[in-house]
Amino acid sequence: MCTRRLLIQALVLVSLLATASIALAQEQPNILWLSSEDNGPQLGAYGDAYATTPALDRLAARGVRFTRAWAAAPVCAPSRTAIITGLSPQTTGGHNMRSEVPLPGDMPMFPALLRAAGYYTSNNVKEDYNHPTPAGTWDDSSKTAHWRGRRPGQPFFAVFNSVTTHESQIRRRPHTAVHDPAKVRVPPYHPDTPEVRQDWAQYYDKLTEMDREVEARLAELEADGLAESTIVVYWGDHGVGLPRGKRWLYPAGLDVPLIVHVPQRFRHLAPEGYSAGKALDRLVSLMDLGPSMLSAAGIRPPAWMQGQAFMGPFAASPRAWLQAGRDRMDERVDMSRAITDGRYLYIRNFRPDRRQGEYLAYMFETPTTQVWKARHDAGQLTPAQDSFWREKAPEELYDLRADPDAVRNLAGDPAHRAALERCRAALRRHLIASRDLGLLPEGDMHRRRGTRTAFDLGRDGTAFPVERVLEHAWMASMRDAGAAETLRRGLGDRDAAVRYWSATGLRLLGASAVAAHEAALLALLTDDVAPRVAAADALVRHGSPQARARAFESLSALLDYRAVGHHATMLALDTLVALGDLAAPIRLAAAAAPAPGKDVPAREQEYIARLALRLREQAAAVTPMR
Repeated sequence: MCTRRLLIQALVLVSLLATASIALAQEQPNILWLSSEDNGPQLGAYGDAYATTPALDRLAARGVRFTRAWAAAPVCAPSRTAIITGLSPQTTGGHNMRSEVPLPGDMPMFPALLRAAGYYTSNNVKEDYNHPTPAGTWDDSSKTAHWRGRRPGQPFFAVFNSVTTHESQIRRRPHTAVHDPAKVRVPPYHPDTPEVRQDWAQYYDKLTEMDREVEARLAELEADGLAESTIVVYWGDHGVGLPRGKRWLYPAGLDVPLIVHVPQRFRHLAPEGYSAGKALDRLVSLMDLGPSMLSAAGIRPPAWMQGQAFMGPFAASPRAWLQAGRDRMDERVDMSRAITDGRYLYIRNFRPDRRQGEYLAYMFETPTTQVWKARHDAGQLTPAQDSFWREKAPEELYDLRADPDAVRNLAGDPAHRAALERCRAALRRHLIASRDLGLLPEGDMHRRRGTRTAFDLGRDGTAFPVERVLEHAWMASMRDAGAAETLRRGLGDRDAAVRYWSATGLRLLGASAVAAHEAALLALLTDDVAPRVAAADALVRHGSPQARARAFESLSALLDYRAVGHHATMLALDTLVALGDLAAPIRLAAAAAPAPGKDVPAREQEYIARLALRLREQAAAVTPMR
């Protein structure tokens, strides 16, 4: 094992040296990234008259803005994971929010490739990757990191991340509004209330504050005499930090601003069609940023990167599709995938039983979430607003030209059948080609990978038969009663993920399907964790009293993470929260589950405690209106 690791590292070193020699043979531009958190393209440059963003508007007037740019995930950590690796987070195993999964040693984060080519790489300051940052990625990643730390004349790649627009800042009170809440546009999926208007207006106020930070950073660049030798890229990491934006696969969660300015000296590296003030409608994923910067620096992006360069000598052909995924969001389990050709948005919900508005502690701190849920409970919402609090459809299809807010699901409309089938087929191809590890329950993924990386697991067709797992996951989540017999056979499959999806599918079909196959489901109560929990969920909801009692016993055995692992306990507790009052017989015992300490990765330590707290709130009939 040591010899193999040394060989891999030697090959990586040879590759980096070859890359560096190619890049050093040409003049290298400086590259400045200015990023902001939790905001979509609500900027003046994108036609939003309510926004006050003069610095970014000026930057867009001197450069280009991409009008169809998407995050690879609608939440910070997996989105930033895709950016720094140039890979889908579902391919590397970094798709859950938040998690900690190692990368293969021969797949460096892209700044390391710039560094090997002579660049000074600095990051100020947020990383938030779901993979530990390898040594050698940054020269400096800190609150003081700056291009000014480089050697004289050394080209730089400098990143400055603003947190001003983060979700937490939208709800911070007291706040004196600058933008008039009475004039803000309230999207049709949100109720029009004072609380919602204040959150939206405060979001625009924060955009203005962030814009001033951009102005100050660009002034530093000018003062240092670097403006004419520096490519400037501004991007947001995913959509707006309000419910149905951040964390969701709708335009408000995935659409991001992307502005690129290339000085005249390096205009030959600019994206195709570049001219000052132009809007480019090329499909771009934030996963493309890393390969694009490598290309601009004269470095051919590694073949293993899924991102595609949109500028520089190694620019790829325009994409036909963009893809994104939603997986575990903090303490709550979910799985949805999205794909777009720029006009149609197709969403495939593999857990249609999980409402969009499933309780999530951090999200419920936002006033908009609270008043929205209260209006739902009082029956005071329109259908477009109320759907957020209902179970999801297995498939969603939106015509973004006619419906930019994505509120009219066309999946059942015969007039759009051809578009549905085309998008569906494209997504299936992507899930197989990307070896989507989200098809495996989180704990099962870690169990299968053992000491290797999740990426390597994904390439092992024996350990992860992606086509067969996808077939059962797709079938299970469509809620097709005609699939019941196939799902029953899946309960005895040799693969645990197939058994998991088969049990989940029978549960989704309801009481009659569970009753018909109760004996087979009972047999899973001593199985691996994921199929065990799925079977217990089905039996608690629809089983006989005896089966329900055995299901509770099986779940109770998973409540101490020290004995079964924290992913197993998280899955069991998440299921009990979703069961609501049906979990009453063991709810208080589950709420006493031990909270992890330093024996669990820091990024995952708090979720068991959050789930236990929610169980206590449910037991006390405490509403989530905080």
